[in-house]
Amino acid sequence: MEKQLDPMKDDLPLMANTSHMLVKHYTLDLDVDFKSQIIEGIIVFFFETGSRYRKTSSTDEEGCQSQFDETCKIRASEPCHIPVTDLSACSSTMEYNDFAVCGKGEKDTSDKNGNHSNGEQASGIPSSKNCCDIENHGSTDFLLVLDCCDLSVLKVEEVDVAAVADIEKFARSAKLTDASEELGNLRNQIVHELVTLPADRWKEQLYYYTRCSQAPGCGELLFTTGTWSLEIRKLGIRTPRDFPHAIRIWYKTKPEGRSVTWTTDQSGRPCVYTMGSPINNRALFPCQEPPVALSTWQATVRTAARFVVLMSGENSAEPVQLQEGILSWYYYVTMPMPASTFTIAIGCWEEVKQQPFTADVQTNSDFSLPFSQADLRWHEERCGHVEYPCRFQNPAARLQTVIPYRVFAPWCLMENCKELVLQLIPQCLSAAYTTLGTHPFSRLDVLIVPSNFSSLGMASPHIIFLSQSVLPGGQHLCGARLCHEIAHAWFGLAIGARDWTEEWISEGFATYLEDIFWARAQQLSHDEVKGQQELKALLRWRRLRDEVQNSEEELQVLRPNKENTGEVSESGASVVKHGLKAEKIFLQVHYLKGYFLLRSLARAIGEASYLASLRKFVHKFHGQLVLSQDFLYMLLEDIPEQKESGLTVESIFQNWLDTSGMPKPLLEEGETWKECQLVQQVSGEVTKWIQTNQRIRKSSKKKRKQDEVIFQKLLPDQLVLLLESLLEEKTLCPRTLQCLEKTYKLREQDAEEERKSQEDHTQDAVRHRWCELIVKHKYVPGYGDVEKFLREDQAMGVYLYGELMVNEDAKQQELAYKCFAAAQEHMDVSSAKVVAEMLF
Repeated sequence: MEKQLDPMKDDLPLMANTSHMLVKHYTLDLDVDFKSQIIEGIIVFFFETGSRYRKTSSTDEEGCQSQFDETCKIRASEPCHIPVTDLSACSSTMEYNDFAVCGKGEKDTSDKNGNHSNGEQASGIPSSKNCCDIENHGSTDFLLVLDCCDLSVLKVEEVDVAAVADIEKFARSAKLTDASEELGNLRNQIVHELVTLPADRWKEQLYYYTRCSQAPGCGELLFTTGTWSLEIRKLGIRTPRDFPHAIRIWYKTKPEGRSVTWTTDQSGRPCVYTMGSPINNRALFPCQEPPVALSTWQATVRTAARFVVLMSGENSAEPVQLQEGILSWYYYVTMPMPASTFTIAIGCWEEVKQQPFTADVQTNSDFSLPFSQADLRWHEERCGHVEYPCRFQNPAARLQTVIPYRVFAPWCLMENCKELVLQLIPQCLSAAYTTLGTHPFSRLDVLIVPSNFSSLGMASPHIIFLSQSVLPGGQHLCGARLCHEIAHAWFGLAIGARDWTEEWISEGFATYLEDIFWARAQQLSHDEVKGQQELKALLRWRRLRDEVQNSEEELQVLRPNKENTGEVSESGASVVKHGLKAEKIFLQVHYLKGYFLLRSLARAIGEASYLASLRKFVHKFHGQLVLSQDFLYMLLEDIPEQKESGLTVESIFQNWLDTSGMPKPLLEEGETWKECQLVQQVSGEVTKWIQTNQRIRKSSKKKRKQDEVIFQKLLPDQLVLLLESLLEEKTLCPRTLQCLEKTYKLREQDAEEERKSQEDHTQDAVRHRWCELIVKHKYVPGYGDVEKFLREDQAMGVYLYGELMVNEDAKQQELAYKCFAAAQEHMDVSSAKVVAEMLF
């Protein structure tokens, strides 16, 4: 049964018909203009016929066509830019159903049904010139649907790959049929041979992708653009198998496009970057968004010479001067990835350098690795993914404890990065290797992104974005966040979720592994690891408890599609439930519930056995897309005795993944962590502060020396717990807050020596809790701290606006309006929307 696509305003539609045509490679050729804030260029697609309609013989064409006729429907569209006939046989209502082809010879009723019009394109390009008049084209043409939003599409054409010199060898090796003598089929056969070249010929493949992308066009294709899609057809082509498998699109981005943000860095210089938008990259280039569309890509980017172009690429690009003042940068990837993982950042970044890099390849001879004989046997097995140059099968790559890395930042943050980030990366990479084994990617760039970045970090292939908010937090926050993002190389990138609603597969694993990596990076003792992890678990338990009390129930479910998870329509189109809901990106429920599920499994099985299972899972599923049950079934099959205790995939779904609220196994667990020594130490300090506050309220302003209390030094996470506990107190005197600030140096200082003296205590979570105390108790001397936090820490400050408004205090509301007015222009769309709803 055809899945009905009826996305509400908060659902993200994935429109591409990947079951009909599947992209295998993108070639991008882009010019970046900071003055107009437009990226303009050309993208070439290389396709394979989709799995549902892949045929080996031309005699199957009629059967293939009948499949289209049987599923004849039309989904709701934005006004088309060309008149389309014979659509009435599809549907008489406006629905988000898949577009297939329709019955023959039906009368055109598109205007009557309101589905189409002769309006201009969304880009403002008149339809009569660019899309051609196809009023008499008939109703049986195949329609290619791409995901596309906020783009001006200028032209679409078929690429004549047969015109490339020396391309004949691909045609000779093809198993041509009689029908392949036609030039169109010959071109498709050439593309098929090119995209299926064996992995050891990847350099040759990239070379011919480049040559083919530069080949002449051989006919314009008809297209229309809608709110979420770009639809392309060729007259007389009825099936995906016969549709051109190499097409070229000319397009421009729009300054307001939601896939990239144009802003300034911390040094006031212009930059543009992909910030992890809910709509992913469809406003950067037309693409196939569904995760099943695993593809490789290569990109050439030209921009002014003062800018540095960083990208998710396997190579560390060296710029080439094309003309005075213009540089060209070239990147490529050979591991097929979803288009959503493509990342770019262009700015006046400075590379943070220290001594020359000497850790290209380290062997595991210097380490006592917790790898078993089973780990070694897995490497002897064939990988389960499609063929590509895989590092898991490369003996040299398997021995790299630390992959080559670089750090980039605005010039004003270079010293901070040299002292902190540059020192931490090799420790974190080495800890990740000792835990999971082979690094999936060959190199790593780390970039400190502008202050409007709405998260603490974001991982993409070969590049990590870090918020400036992690820098004042010292080693603790910066190291832990680096470990979290590095963990995504395995969980989220090398292994992706087949259904994007299962975010926990990425974020839950990264949150769990963050603690493992960071403990190993610090080389902590067993008791220190246990204490810190129990303290961290309590903090996360409290945060999860607060979130489930203050968020919509439907947003708390880790597997919202339940038994329908992973299902798509006949064409491959689907919707991501709540994918556009602005509040969702600020919730951590997928991180926290996923973390606690994995933690409970590790405790039930034993950490050593559990980590061995994770390594087995990584080796079995890297380069592939998975669902929750893929991991759970494999884990429980390895430990059959757990079934006897009632631990089954079904019980895990019921208790953890398919329901809202706190998972049942967690309801009482919050009490157990209070016995942890680090937690008990905090409890003692909280008692001291409550007593101090009571004495201050009763005493005169003159304080005797003997009344002073000695407070113990706390770890960063202990300080967070202390402030959270004090937030539960009804009243704290201004003098208590002043003493609190002085004791833990909570107020940011500008002087570098004072910044160093704060050690780890100014980490982002600490400053956030301090600002909450200021707002709750209307501590006017601290309002400058709140203003600075909202200006510089947009990754954490969104909900502080709500707290400023809820007290209905005129000064606090004025502060909220003032901060939002200053920051709104540079905020990402989701953050600005959420804050605006709080304020107005």
